Amino acid sequence: MKFVRFLMKNSSLANVPRHIDHFSKFSPSPLSIKQFLDFGSTNACEKTSFMFLRQELPVRLSNIMKEINLLPDRLLSTPSVQLVQSWYIQSLLDILEFYTKNADDHTVLSGFTDALITIRNRHNDVVPTMAQGVIEYKESFGEDHMTSQNVQYFLDRFYMSRISIRMLINQHTLIFDGRTNPAHPKHIGGIDPNCKVVDVIRDAYESAKLLCDQYYMDSPALETDEHNGNSPVYIVYVPSHLYHMLFELFKNAMRATVESHESSPRLPSIKVRVALGGEDVTIKMSDKGGGVPLSKIDRLFSYMYTTAPTPNLGSSGGAPLAGFGYGLPISRLYAKYFQGDLQLYSMEGYGTDAVIYLKALSKDSVERLPVYNKSAWRHYQHIQEADDWCVPSSDPKNMTNYQFGI
Repeated sequence: MKFVRFLMKNSSLANVPRHIDHFSKFSPSPLSIKQFLDFGSTNACEKTSFMFLRQELPVRLSNIMKEINLLPDRLLSTPSVQLVQSWYIQSLLDILEFYTKNADDHTVLSGFTDALITIRNRHNDVVPTMAQGVIEYKESFGEDHMTSQNVQYFLDRFYMSRISIRMLINQHTLIFDGRTNPAHPKHIGGIDPNCKVVDVIRDAYESAKLLCDQYYMDSPALETDEHNGNSPVYIVYVPSHLYHMLFELFKNAMRATVESHESSPRLPSIKVRVALGGEDVTIKMSDKGGGVPLSKIDRLFSYMYTTAPTPNLGSSGGAPLAGFGYGLPISRLYAKYFQGDLQLYSMEGYGTDAVIYLKALSKDSVERLPVYNKSAWRHYQHIQEADDWCVPSSDPKNMTNYQFGI
């Protein structure tokens, strides 16, 4: 019996490239928050969701799995990246188990929901595991500009794809598995139709404050300010996404503030201003943490660059406000996922403003999804050419010996 299961498993694995080729020919279907909300609000149909997801999830998985294979061979062969790739293959096979099953069978629908929960749990450590793969690559082979560009391009798309896949899975499981979200009965899946922005800000602040107090024995206070007439700012949004962005920004702001005011009797506050406009909800977080040089702003969003020591996964030791250095780039992806953005504006010697832009209208909050096509393929094949701007030399000629006019 074990031998039969072994043959079946290997037969399934043999068909994986064919499945990926087939489903990657389709483009993902981006949904808006309004569509998510309308679908889940009143007459949510589990059968309809099942039939959509058993087609859409393989498409999203296959599109990004095509790009994994375009990574440099030496990065692709690291144990951590191999592990991530095996998770994606298994999850694709798990979903395809339901591809031809009867959508009218309640046990099939129930089994599908259970499978989605298993897939979600399997992928919980994708981010740190992929980060470990990049570290393994850098430690063995160093880094070059071309590889760094390709890794940055890929990971932005890879993690965005992951956010989108988890969004689909969460919506289905939270709506059709009643055990999952009892704490938020008014939420539609993971979406809050009346998300009070300042409440999420305070929740994220309190969590970051707890860590900061534990590590530094002090933390800056919070000041909030809302601009929407005399009314609080509400938005239709995924609170967990907003919390993730704010928590990361608060951690950075607190660490910078405490470390740059070690000799001060009192820490300056972190100020957060929220404004609602016709198109955008804007959240600006301002600190007086000393700022960052302009030359380092782009590095803060790079997956190949981090000054923090490698964290020990599963360990409670180490600095709680540091990690793989992925907090900011992934927070920006959460903002961009529904057509927003996250930007940093710094004044070295003073402080930093971090600005989150979100769409004010749920119909404009449409998923931003990577698609595998010739344009994406060409990006990985691009050969770097000489820069068409002069690069300042680190060892300039001695101007006293330079003879003008010769």
